Amino acid sequence: MTAMDLPGAKARGAQASPATKSAPAAATRTKAPAVAYISWIALALMTTSSVASLRAAPSMAVYGLAAVFLYLLPAIVFLLPTSLVSAELASGWNGGVYRWVSEGISAPMGFLAVWCQFAMTIFYYPSLLAFVASTLAYVINPALATSGLWTAAVIMICFWAGVYISSQGTKSIAGLSSMGLIIGTLVPGVLLVTLGVVFLGQGNPSAAPMDAGHMLPAWAGLASLVLIVNNFLSYSGMEMNAVHVSSLRNPGREFPRSMFMAMGLVLLIFVLPALAISWVVPAQQISLTSGVMQAFDAVFGQFGVTWMTPILGVMLVVAALGGMLTWLAGPSKGLLLVSRQYGYLPPFLQRLNKHGVQQNILVAQGAVTTVIALMYAFIPDVSSAYWIFSVITTQVYLIVYLLMFVAAVRLRRTQPDHPRGFRAPALLALCVVGFLASIAALLIGFVPSSQFGGGSVVLYVSIVGGGLAIIGLLVPYLFYRLRKPHWRTADPAATTAVE
Repeated sequence: MTAMDLPGAKARGAQASPATKSAPAAATRTKAPAVAYISWIALALMTTSSVASLRAAPSMAVYGLAAVFLYLLPAIVFLLPTSLVSAELASGWNGGVYRWVSEGISAPMGFLAVWCQFAMTIFYYPSLLAFVASTLAYVINPALATSGLWTAAVIMICFWAGVYISSQGTKSIAGLSSMGLIIGTLVPGVLLVTLGVVFLGQGNPSAAPMDAGHMLPAWAGLASLVLIVNNFLSYSGMEMNAVHVSSLRNPGREFPRSMFMAMGLVLLIFVLPALAISWVVPAQQISLTSGVMQAFDAVFGQFGVTWMTPILGVMLVVAALGGMLTWLAGPSKGLLLVSRQYGYLPPFLQRLNKHGVQQNILVAQGAVTTVIALMYAFIPDVSSAYWIFSVITTQVYLIVYLLMFVAAVRLRRTQPDHPRGFRAPALLALCVVGFLASIAALLIGFVPSSQFGGGSVVLYVSIVGGGLAIIGLLVPYLFYRLRKPHWRTADPAATTAVE
């Protein structure tokens, strides 16, 4: 058994063996960098930045008052369980989802959970940065929006810039992502809602009915169910930043606070701007394909301030880039932690830079992102295939939640006396509801959407199911089977550097 396996090994450093004492040079090289603490408010803003945005506001505005129901129901059955359960787990166990699942189920399942969390981001970044490219094109030259070379260049430049920033440490990420949320989401959202209130205050009737008869969306069978369940995934990512819980001064008290603050902000960001657009712009004039820029332009047009649209576009870009930074920092750090403890990745990918950041994992991920970006440039009709890949990675991410809810229940039963800074009320009920919501979202993912273009349902299910099996199960299984004993980090100081 190595020193890393012993509880409190770090605290008992004075009792180290003579061999350890005689190697001051080695100790100097592996000394953990000082912890850069962040506030719980900064962590709440990081979490909000990774989940909430204004991009969905136009598509939800077409439902008018029913948008509240379409966001509130998923918040009750998915956001609330996810937030409360992850708050309890993070207040008792550092390390994020890999540690929770490892303790609650098994180490291989912990690796599966963190791998699925990481794999989801492979296609998330190009999608997010493609939005950045189209928004910048609207500001600079709308003709660029159809240019594959422009989209590819923006994706690569922004992603590699994000890798560099992330390599500077968590404190840098916290500051920039918080700034991105405030500048690019909160300020435009408050502006939009204020204009909507002013519009109504001037005596104008709401473009969408706001009476009790329109609180629920019109039922359209399976399509309505798909719409509701898809909104579950709007809240995915609430648990991701739990990997940074060790950067808080008092994790037991501060992490639950940050989660509650993030929950409130996420709901406000999703609901109020969608309502404001529905007050000002009639549903038939809202373009679902043109996106958020046209919706804002229509609102600003009512007040004769369309000159603000390009400014808002730049602000939205800042928000998107801040969200990217939080996703870069969380899943890759979780993958690093479990790989160092159990040796699931080669030593090359486990190396840290001088800031204690998993730079090699980020660079490897950047190489994959670059390949995907080049697809935009050289493959004319990549959107359909890319959309299917996005569905697959979303399915993969749901595995994380299934494992997390199971682990939480088991930890309450097997380690009831383990210190927890926060205990979620009615944990079993929360986990059952969250688990069933995740299963529902997983099953709905096998229902072809309009983006599939009316192709064969059997082909679609085969592609999504096969992709889920390969990315979510086969790849982590191969890492598990091919791991080598010497891949396991034996130096507690090196492991502590990222914890």
